[in-house]
Parts: sequence; structure tokens; C-alpha cells
Amino acid sequence: METERIRLRLYSVVFMALLLIGIIGFMFVENFSLVDSIYFSIVTMATVGYGDIHPQSAAGKILALVLIVGGVGTFLGVVASITDIFVKRREESFRRQKLHMVAGLFFSELGTGLLKQFAQLDPEIGMLHRMLKISAQWTDEDFHKASKNVGGHRFAIDLRGADLPALREYFRDRANLLLRLLENPILQEHGNFSDLLRAVFHLRDELLNRGDLSELPDADRQHLEGDMVRIYKLLVLEWLAHMRYLKDNYGYLLSLAIRVNPFDPEASAVVRGA
Repeated sequence: METERIRLRLYSVVFMALLLIGIIGFMFVENFSLVDSIYFSIVTMATVGYGDIHPQSAAGKILALVLIVGGVGTFLGVVASITDIFVKRREESFRRQKLHMVAGLFFSELGTGLLKQFAQLDPEIGMLHRMLKISAQWTDEDFHKASKNVGGHRFAIDLRGADLPALREYFRDRANLLLRLLENPILQEHGNFSDLLRAVFHLRDELLNRGDLSELPDADRQHLEGDMVRIYKLLVLEWLAHMRYLKDNYGYLLSLAIRVNPFDPEASAVVRGA
């Protein structure tokens, strides 16, 4: 998209420079009025050429040839660049919609539950409770502030007392989902989400390759905690970005996402009266 914008700016500058040269040139060489000079320059560069006004002098004809050779190409370049930008913008919008549809499936089937389990193992969860208690009244500024705070937050996981066999089964039951998500070409274009899925898949493999999870050496426990912290931070940032997208586009989906917010201790999917 940035390349198309640069090309449009370049074509626009050349087009305006040629147009200005044509207007000034015809006013002095052909003694056209300002309106006639603007009119003739534009119809020449736009390849319309009604023929109602035409240069009489040799210098005027040469100037007209310059506008035809240089102006027609830049005019078509401007039109083509504008069209390309609109097409790319539409394609980008569709791509983002598909990406967030897949992200919605991920959080519905795996991500939100995983966040809830990590939150129970987070000794500093109180800070995230305060930062991420999202409501329908949140503005873009609120989301920006939350994202900045999350980016600087020190994530931690304490596995002492954790039910690792249950977490292993949680991953085992969703193996097919993870494989389908990893194979999804849309997610491959989104680097952060791809990194998240790889980290989740790695933790799943770590847990599946251990027999007894009840008695882990301290070094191994700390290793698993490090793997979980990696997922935890990526997961929170992606969840926050997804919530912001729902806020901007799908209020009814945001309503349920707020009611099952893993960082709201009072969250409940049940809708209760005021």
C-alpha cells in the first residue's frame, strides 16, 4: 500500500507540474485566457481533445505535443494509482475481516480458556485485572493506553500447585484446531499471531513429551514457566487487539467477549438485569 501511495504522489507532482507549464505556456504563447488555458491543458492531458480550441503558432503546437506525450502518461498513471489504492484497500479490509474471524475462532475454542488458566497461575494478576477490565464504553484512547501498559507489564507464571495434567489434556483435545490454524494462509501473513501459535504448539509438545507431571525438578518447572510466559504476553496482546476490533465493528460479539473476559473476576456469560 505504501508503494502505491508513493507512486501516486510522484505521478501527481509530475502531472501538476506539466499542467502548470501548459497553462502558463498557452497564456503567453497563444494568448489564451486563463480559463481557456486551463481548459485546453486539461482536455489535452486527459486525451479528450474536443478540437474547439487549438494552438496556432509553432511554439504552441510544440507545447501541446509535450503535454500529450508527458501529460497523458502521467494522467493515466494518476488514475491507475488511485484505482489501485482503492482496490488494495478493499482487499486489505476483506483480509482483516477473515483474519479476525479466524482469531475469533481461536479465542472461542482455545485462547480465552488458556488465558483463564494462565491468569490463575499469575501472581501479579491483580494488575491485569485493573488494566484489562474492558467495557463497551472504552474508547480508542483506552485501548491504546491498555496496550501500552500491557507491553510494559512484567508477566509471570508460578506452576507450583498447578494442574499440569489438566492443561496437557486441554491441549491434546485441541490438537486438530491448532494444526488447522497453523496451516491457515491468512494467519501466516500475521507475524505476531503465527509466533503465538508456534509458542502454543511448542508448549503442547513440551507437556505431551513428559510422562509424570506431578513431580518436576525446579529447573524443568522454570523451563515450562518460561514457555508459558512467552505465550501469556503474546496472547494478552492479541486478545486486546481482537477486543478493539470487535469494539469498532461488531458490538454484539463484543458484548459476549466482555461477559467472558478472563481478566474480570466477576465476568459471567449470563445476562442479568440492571
